[in-house]
Amino acid sequence: MNALIKRLLDILIAAVGLVGSAPVQAAIAVAVKADTPGPVLFRQVRVGRYGRPFEILKFRTMAAGSSGAAITPSGDRRVTRVGAVLRRTKLDELPQLWNVLVGQMSLVGPRPEVPQYVELWPARRREIILSVRPGITDPASIEFRDEGALLAAQPDPERYYREVLLPRKTQLYAEYVASATTRGDLAIIGRTLAALRR
Repeated sequence: MNALIKRLLDILIAAVGLVGSAPVQAAIAVAVKADTPGPVLFRQVRVGRYGRPFEILKFRTMAAGSSGAAITPSGDRRVTRVGAVLRRTKLDELPQLWNVLVGQMSLVGPRPEVPQYVELWPARRREIILSVRPGITDPASIEFRDEGALLAAQPDPERYYREVLLPRKTQLYAEYVASATTRGDLAIIGRTLAALRR
């Protein structure tokens, strides 16, 4: 894929998306603030291109100060009422358009992981995956659209994530990097939007 074209599309779509979604994001910010005390945005260190850490932005969906597992099964008591809606609709991800605009992320690319999970990636796949900017969506995001429910059905969600989901995700990440095209990215965006309507 032509890196320049991909970056230009990222900038264009992210800029338009930020402007177009501004009223929605403002309404979400008010709802998050009114629901529970704490900041509107959630910031977390993720591993980006070439292994560089960056702060991913999301609307806060958990009670402020929550601790515990990095994964979130459906029904997790840390999730607020408004947060549950945001997670279900994926509207909590909208602030990541800013991450895209400033060059930390791409619209389409392997989802950025926390450092503790990146350390579990096989070395060869890690090198491949981290050669590109992480994305807001990708084939793994579509395949595991209902990841929370899948995790909630497991007796040990953390172990299931590490031993089953993570290997499958890294496989999909590496396959995406090996075959990425502009047309393919647009198709993934279309499939993502279709999945959100279900």
